[in-house]
Amino acid sequence: MSTGSSGEIQLDNEDFRVTKWTIDPGGVIPMHRHDYEYVVVPMVTDTMHVTTADGELIVADLVQGQSYTRPAGSEHQVENRTSAKPIVFVEVEKLR
Repeated sequence: MSTGSSGEIQLDNEDFRVTKWTIDPGGVIPMHRHDYEYVVVPMVTDTMHVTTADGELIVADLVQGQSYTRPAGSEHQVENRTSAKPIVFVEVEKLR
C-alpha cells in the first residue's frame, strides 16, 4: 500500500539520525511516535496537516529554512492535504 510519502536517511550515527521526508500531494506519513527529541527543517514554504494521537488537528504553516523542534514522545500523522507540490522537510533526531 502506497502512502504517498518517503523517507531517505541521510545520516545515522550514535548521536543523530537525519531523514529527508517527502510527502506527495494527497500523501501521508502514517501515525507514528517519536522516541527522540527532534528538529524539523522545512525545505519548502507550504501547509501540512498534523493529526495527533488524541485526534487534534494542527494546521502547520511551514516556512522554508525556519526550523522548529518537538519533544520525544510526540505521536502524530502528517498529511499533504492541500498542496499541488510535494512537501519536503529534513528531520534531525537527537539520539542521545
